[in-house]
Amino acid sequence: MRLKVPQISGRAEPGRSALWEGLAHTSDILKRLIVEMYAGGMSQRDIEYGLEKALGQFVLSKSTVSELTETLSQEYEAFRTRDLSGYEVAYLFMDAVYEPLRRWGSKTGVFCVWAICVDGRKVLLTLSTANSESYESCLEVLRDLIKRGLQTPVTITTDGAAGLTKAIDAIWPKALRVRCWFHKMQNLQQKVPPQAWPEFKQLVADMRDAPTVAEAERRRQLIVTRYQRDFPEACRCLLDDAEASLNHLYVPQRHQPYVRTSNLAERAFEEERRRTKVIPHLWDERSVVKLVFAVLIRVSERWGKKGFSAFEQHQIRNLRRRRHLDEQTVTTPPASPQPRRSAASAA
Repeated sequence: MRLKVPQISGRAEPGRSALWEGLAHTSDILKRLIVEMYAGGMSQRDIEYGLEKALGQFVLSKSTVSELTETLSQEYEAFRTRDLSGYEVAYLFMDAVYEPLRRWGSKTGVFCVWAICVDGRKVLLTLSTANSESYESCLEVLRDLIKRGLQTPVTITTDGAAGLTKAIDAIWPKALRVRCWFHKMQNLQQKVPPQAWPEFKQLVADMRDAPTVAEAERRRQLIVTRYQRDFPEACRCLLDDAEASLNHLYVPQRHQPYVRTSNLAERAFEEERRRTKVIPHLWDERSVVKLVFAVLIRVSERWGKKGFSAFEQHQIRNLRRRRHLDEQTVTTPPASPQPRRSAASAA
């Protein structure tokens, strides 16, 4: 709506319409409200209907709602390219969530990276789309983090995705890669009869919570010796990625429950899934990224800060020095070469 504003002569201050200022203020508030309603899980059609129901008249269409929520896309572009060198990262967490695309009839993954800083702050560092957690896709994400100035983390917690673990070992070989114990326990439970699971679980938990890595390895060997004959698959699972399963024991004891699982990511994904239930089939990749970013960035802003003491911060920095993480020169491995065609096959 365009209005002609009258000019008033003979006054030091320009004339202002109290009515127009009030309308402009309300409009800005309404725009922010629509964005928050969308991030809170309401579909565009629900927002259109809700405003009409509350105000007793038609306010705006769902296409206008879509245009207003485009500010989230702009925020995401600024977020994914921002400098990360100012974060003193201690513990890193990586995971992906998969959402369906209505336009293509398939799913796309949104790969997310969180961190707990040395001072206890919890931060969402980046998110990007990937059709799979392949080595090449994960390598691209890690390269981008390094390019934007992220320092080598002390620990990196992930599930058992082979491509992701391979990329981490290639990019940050001196960092402590931690295998998520939540997923580990789930895998073990599937390989042990229900009647024997409580006892087996207690022994594994005692091993996981051992005071030292050496003691944990000793307890693991006792479990394998005892159950190798009855539960060979469970013992193989227990020995899988053995070093990464115990790397959480190197960090300060009070921090071990934080880093041994990817619960930080899982809790954020729970919030995200609660929103996407309302819109189970987003149209395209842009829609997915816009909504997932809107939800996760707001979840991260509500995260409480871990109360790391000055002594615990000293322990983290000392562990970083012992592992020479600040001296590490990151050499990004090349992408996997494409297979060469022979002359015969080319013919």
